[in-house]
Amino acid sequence: MSSEDSSALQKTESEAGTKEMSKSFDPSIGQGIHDRASLSGSYLLMNTLATTIASYGLFANSPAVVIGAMIVAMLLSPILGVALALVDSDVALLKKSFLTLISGILGVMLTALAIGYIHRDIPLTNEILARTAPNLFDLMIALAGGAAGAFATVSPRLSSAGVGVAIATALVPPLSSSSILLVRGEYRLAFGAFLLAFVNIVAIQLASSVVMWLMGFRSISQTKRLTLIRFLQVNVVSLVLLGLMTITLVTNLQRTFTQQSYRTKVRQILTQDINAISDSYIADIRFETVQNKSIVRAVVRGLSAPSAKQVAAIEAKLPAPSAKVENELRIRFVRTIIIDRKGLIEDPEFEQPLPNMPSPDPTTPTPTPMPTTPTPTPTTPTPTS
Repeated sequence: MSSEDSSALQKTESEAGTKEMSKSFDPSIGQGIHDRASLSGSYLLMNTLATTIASYGLFANSPAVVIGAMIVAMLLSPILGVALALVDSDVALLKKSFLTLISGILGVMLTALAIGYIHRDIPLTNEILARTAPNLFDLMIALAGGAAGAFATVSPRLSSAGVGVAIATALVPPLSSSSILLVRGEYRLAFGAFLLAFVNIVAIQLASSVVMWLMGFRSISQTKRLTLIRFLQVNVVSLVLLGLMTITLVTNLQRTFTQQSYRTKVRQILTQDINAISDSYIADIRFETVQNKSIVRAVVRGLSAPSAKQVAAIEAKLPAPSAKVENELRIRFVRTIIIDRKGLIEDPEFEQPLPNMPSPDPTTPTPTPMPTTPTPTPTTPTPTS
């Protein structure tokens, strides 16, 4: 076989591979991603409504309402557009999707800023604070959610899975939490919430790019090795960011586990030792870190306050949070006063919090004898002479 024939054969095989690759996906799917990645009034309106729902759901501490906001939001579409643009080397789609994504993020944060300013006196809820400390688990959820979202997008039969993907890859709630915290000057917590949203965006984009590349959404028809190299080149920024964030998230996860373990041990020791003191029990425990000191504040209720010696003995049993941090136990004692119908009483039996034990039956009052009315003695009249 001559060199010309060999070259022609390779060209034919390459063209056949290109045709086979082009048939591995429906072109209308790519066009649909193009259309949904466009910036439009409906896109901005839906994200504004989603932010309104999410913000009030966060203030109301209602997970169900926050989930509803996740479904309404449309931030996932431009991220899929960025993923397709990178694997397909489509610069125009990349610019359009990036502009749409940035516009959506700014719209969400500005709306949440306005709502947060109006209701800046409402206390922060657990739904807000829960999004301020992202860890490795959040990254894994975002990667799996992004892969599921991309696969559901390129698989028409799985379009119904989009609702679950929207819930798993939540973006509006952490962005809303970040804005609400910014209004109150909680910059560290606000950064944590924004970091969660940023982690989700990068992880979703990278996972979506991998799925689309594996499904044949790529314009390069060279060898698999060169195609993989090209894929890594266009996603190098996402890979570097993901690597850096992984280090931070792993550190956060370790810190969270250490903190939870420390607090659990402290609660166990305090509960056991305080209950050993006559007539006393733990009502509340709070933790605060000030410089190199971990302050443990315990609210104790009972009839007799623990002595300073007893507090020092309990403090010595507490585990150290870290090598450079020491404990300081502060007990706020609240004396319990028991009053019944007869007046003030001191009964240790009533001091113990025993919700499963029936309360003692009230004593039956002793009946007070009624005073008897003396019976008058009849007098016989003396006859007169």
